[in-house]
Amino acid sequence: MKIIGIDPGTAIIGWGIIEENGGNVSMVAYGHITTKKGLDPADRLRTLADELETVLGLHNPEEASVEELFFSKNVTTAIEVAQARGVILLTLKRFGVNISGYTPNQVKQAVTGYGAADKRQVQMMTKNILHLSSIPKPDDTADAIAVAVCHAFSRKALRAFGNR
Repeated sequence: MKIIGIDPGTAIIGWGIIEENGGNVSMVAYGHITTKKGLDPADRLRTLADELETVLGLHNPEEASVEELFFSKNVTTAIEVAQARGVILLTLKRFGVNISGYTPNQVKQAVTGYGAADKRQVQMMTKNILHLSSIPKPDDTADAIAVAVCHAFSRKALRAFGNR
């Protein structure tokens, strides 16, 4: 089962694809999509959709995990990221990919066993789980891979309880 994890954003959108097979996970591919700051917002969203379509076409993931949004202060940024997340969800749906969403705390809990883990702890555990030689950069990419691992582990737990 190929799973794509996505960390939504407007300037940088991280993505990571893992393979889950019988509870074992392995890295397939990862990267990020960058949009130019000076572009019209609609053009940034179109760039995001076009580049995500390319990734989906190359790797054909069956399931997706997209990080849920959490903002406490900057409403403008929240709206922009929410628009990007909407484009991501629509693009995934058009490719027939099943979508799940996870909060940052759910990702931390699944990957490290501690819902209040810091970013570095999540990155190190993701690196170790997938036997990577280094932590992928930028952070948005590492975050997206952790979201994919969270989904793989959550699927495993759901199967164990007979829910999938």
